[in-house]
Amino acid sequence: MAFNGFHHIGLWVKDSQKSFDFYTKGLGGKVVHSFPTADTHQTVYLVDLGNNAVIEIIPRGNGEEEKDAHWVHVAIRTDDARAAYETAVKAGAESRQEPKDQQLGTMAVVNAFVYGPDREVIELFQVK
Repeated sequence: MAFNGFHHIGLWVKDSQKSFDFYTKGLGGKVVHSFPTADTHQTVYLVDLGNNAVIEIIPRGNGEEEKDAHWVHVAIRTDDARAAYETAVKAGAESRQEPKDQQLGTMAVVNAFVYGPDREVIELFQVK
């Protein structure tokens, strides 16, 4: 198992169109992937700002009002999400979501989530 840098950083947003326009039109980012959320079917966008600096724009969409957008999680790219999850838990991370296979639009992945020492959310992300 190897870690290979960040895959993306997730950002919960109040206004997904405004954020999409900012990161694409304003900053020149390119959409590298998109898929609907499971609960609200709103579109999540992965926007590459260059050199694999990828922002995941996540519409809040659950009726909760956000005062400000905030970073949701950091996704660390790995070649084995299951082994990375076990390694993180053994190192003291608290499990948030065990590894599972998912189909995110056209992207097949295995991902898991853990809480770091200060309850920061870390996604362990493997593209199949």
